[in-house]
Amino acid sequence: MDYENKPDGYYNDDREEMLVFLPKKATKILDVGCGNGVFSNSIIRKSNAEVWGIELMPKEAEIARKTLHKVFTGPCEEQINNLPDNYFEAIYFNDVLEHLVDPYMVLEKIKSKLAPNGVIISSIPNIRYHNVFIKLIFKKEFEYQSFGVLDKTHLRFFTGKSIKNMYQNLGFEIIEHKGINGSKSLKPILYNIPLLFLATDIKYPQYATVVKIKK
Repeated sequence: MDYENKPDGYYNDDREEMLVFLPKKATKILDVGCGNGVFSNSIIRKSNAEVWGIELMPKEAEIARKTLHKVFTGPCEEQINNLPDNYFEAIYFNDVLEHLVDPYMVLEKIKSKLAPNGVIISSIPNIRYHNVFIKLIFKKEFEYQSFGVLDKTHLRFFTGKSIKNMYQNLGFEIIEHKGINGSKSLKPILYNIPLLFLATDIKYPQYATVVKIKK
């Protein structure tokens, strides 16, 4: 996969919109796909928490290692066993699960690393985003790009509904699930008029979801 030639800023996005989902009392946090640590450092500044990371790219992981409490380098599938059990009060997957061959296995496997009442927080692209959806329906286009919803390194595609189904089928309880980074364009509204506003989800390029293990 072509992770070496990503656009500038790909590995240092601060993802400020995802900070609002962090539990206020979380003191031990894991950032899967931490890049060079920009988002993790935002967590540290906000909460003074202990933050660990997992990062696929060695160069980015080395930068993150300078400021995070611990960083593992390599595919997350291979690093989960190195994590302590029942430890993290929050585990972030910011635009990571769609890159995995088997995100379901990863989510199942990482359950044991959550502290009691710990949460998983994810950001996942929405394949029904209007820029993608309209091209697919009316132009028959499904062209991969260097980043975004149709990033060429994405192996899985989700809708808001399928994200909820994935978590629920894996035994998670959904605490919060909402579209984020909504388009400022009028197009999603105009497209929804003939649809009687049954497709309001096309406004959002991503969904943020917070879940915990169902008891």
